[in-house]
Order: sequence, then C-alpha cells, then structure tokens
Amino acid sequence: MNEDSQGAVQARTASVVELAQELIRRPSRAGIDDYGPVLRVLEDWLTARDLPHRRLHDDEDALVGLLVEIPGGHPGPWWTLDACVDTAPYGDESAWAFPPTCGDIVNGWLRGRGAADSKLAAAMFCHIAADLLPRAADLHGGLAVLLDVDEHTGTFGGARAYLADPAAARPAGVMIGYPGLDEVVVGGRGLWRASLSVHAPSGHSGSSKTVIGAITRAAHLVRMLDAADLPGIDRDSAFPLPPKLSVTAFHGGQGFSVTPDRVDINVDVRTTPGFDAHDAEALVRKAAAELDAELPAPTPTELAPIATWPPFRLTESEQPAAALLNAATQAGLIVRPKTAGPSNIGNLLAGEGIRATAGFGVPYEGLHGINERAHLAELPAVYAVYQRAVLGLLEG
Repeated sequence: MNEDSQGAVQARTASVVELAQELIRRPSRAGIDDYGPVLRVLEDWLTARDLPHRRLHDDEDALVGLLVEIPGGHPGPWWTLDACVDTAPYGDESAWAFPPTCGDIVNGWLRGRGAADSKLAAAMFCHIAADLLPRAADLHGGLAVLLDVDEHTGTFGGARAYLADPAAARPAGVMIGYPGLDEVVVGGRGLWRASLSVHAPSGHSGSSKTVIGAITRAAHLVRMLDAADLPGIDRDSAFPLPPKLSVTAFHGGQGFSVTPDRVDINVDVRTTPGFDAHDAEALVRKAAAELDAELPAPTPTELAPIATWPPFRLTESEQPAAALLNAATQAGLIVRPKTAGPSNIGNLLAGEGIRATAGFGVPYEGLHGINERAHLAELPAVYAVYQRAVLGLLEG
C-alpha cells in the first residue's frame, strides 16, 4: 500500500470512529431513551454528504429507524447493510470501569454502550454508502442502509417498517453488522415462544383441606418440560445445532396465606429444520394435556403462542454470504461460516424469504454486559471486506 492509499484508509477509519463516538455519547437504550438525538447525529452526517435518507415509523407512528437508499444506474437486485443504533440497557452502572456513554478510546479500544452492538457498524455502513454515492450511476440494483432503533426490544420495528414500506425496494439479501472477527454468521436456530396459564382452585394455606394449588401444578409442568425428549442434531438437514427448550418465566401467587388459582409460565423453544414450530407446539401441548390428566383441575391449562421465527442457514455459495466470505478471504482473513444458537434479525428476514448474514465485525468485549468495548485495530480490514462485498454484489 502506498503512502497516499494508507493515508486515505487512516482518514476514513478516523472518520468512522469519530461518528461512532458521537453515537455512543447519545444514550439510546431500547425502551428507555428517546431515539431522536442519536438519529439526528446520523441525519446531520448524511445530509452534509448529500446521502438520501428518511425516517421510518411503525403502525403507531413511533420512530423506529432510518433508511438510506442509493439506487444504481442499471437494473439489478438491491442489497442492504443493517446495523442497530439502539442498545441494551447499562445494567449496574457502578460495576462499569468507565461511563457507559464515554465514547473514548483507550489502548486501541472504543469504549461505551453500543461500541460493539452496533454503533461502530452503523458508522461504517454510512461511510460505505458515502463511498458508493459518486459511482452509483455505474452500479446495478441499489444499496440500502437500515439503521434500526427498535432492535434490542426484540420487536425489530425498523426492519419491519422497512419491509412493509411500499416505497422501499425489497432487498435480495441483507448483511447485518453484528461484531466478531473470526466468523460470518450464516444461520441461526428459529424460535417458538408461548405463555401457559396453569389453573387450580385457590385456598387458604393453613386450611385442613389439602389443595393441589396452581404453583404445585405449574412446577410439575416445568419438570415435565425440562425432561422433554428433544431430538439431537439432524444430520440429513445439515443443520449443525439441535433444538432447545427453556422455561424462562414463572409468575403467580402473592403473600403467604393464599394458594393461588393461576400461575403463568413462559416457554422458549429454539427450533431447527428437523424440529420446527409445529413440533415445538405439539410437544408443549402434549405436556400440558398430560399435566391435566395427572393432576386434574376445573380449568384446563391454557396455551397462548407469542412468537414464531423460522430457522435459517445459507450455504457458502449463496449470496450475500458468498460475497462476504470471499471478500474476507481476499483480505487475508481466516473466517469460518457459523450457525448461531441464539436467534437474530436474520430469522425475521428468513421468514420474509430474504437471505441474510448476521455477524462479521471487529473483536469486542462486554456486549450486553458491563464495560462494552470494540477493538479498532481490525476496523480497516473489516471496512474493506464489507466494501468489497457490496461492490461485488452491485457491479453486476
């Protein structure tokens, strides 16, 4: 690399970091902070560079994201870079070694909530859009940059508003800027979630009459679910993870003298191609029916499905996974494709028939925990990989 090129890379990297710092210094905790200030930082930056952008709102007119759109001069598919600019909460701020909104750099680490997930990626994607704008007439299809401020709620309101917007070109694929240098996430388990209400007659805890209360019945159901026989890895589907069932909430009762007549529990099942949402619901309904047969109550156990996302997995030859993996290889990085255990926004996109990668970025620490920070030494390489991948998709 000659001195001019090296200087340009350093200047670009410094600009990305500067924008990310400004974003970190605007609190944007999901469901807690006003998203206006963090989005205004981005809007001012985009406006100064004549990048076309607009706000996204949900069905109740709540602000849920920002969309940048760069149409190419030739027909072709659209591709999307996606990064969230809302964040997880801070947790115990007294446990942090630095203020969660400091946005400073110490020993090569960018520090603060959102540094890793995913304000640095948002800043990087905005710069890539700025790089492409002068050459848009030569590109095929188009590039969208989605900046979601309703991601950490689990609602993914920005993505939903983007996909529902009739004015937006539907993307052929999405690259999501979650961090992590060694892997490109090309898949994830799906999920099926439900709330179960377990009933029983209420009674006085001191009564001489023995009553099998709702807590006892619900605890028995939890034991049954914990012991449920789930299949292992399905070798035929080539999906590398097994399904998983977890009871994640248990609510009921008050005080000491009354045995409650209702307990609500939440069940989260991570699904796979060989054990899908239908299988998950059938298993949980069977356990509920067995509970009602073994420990009868006047009111049967009720099940209310909450959410369903399908599992997804791209092969290494499918776009945009191929473009990102090839670009990483060309940059001299050793990167492996990964199927993630947790679900992510890629599952939402898969449900819409849109292929997605859900992670490749700089090394990080403290994501969703204390002392979140992102390592900056690898930023030039990560930037070059995404830029090369996008150009490969848009150059036809």
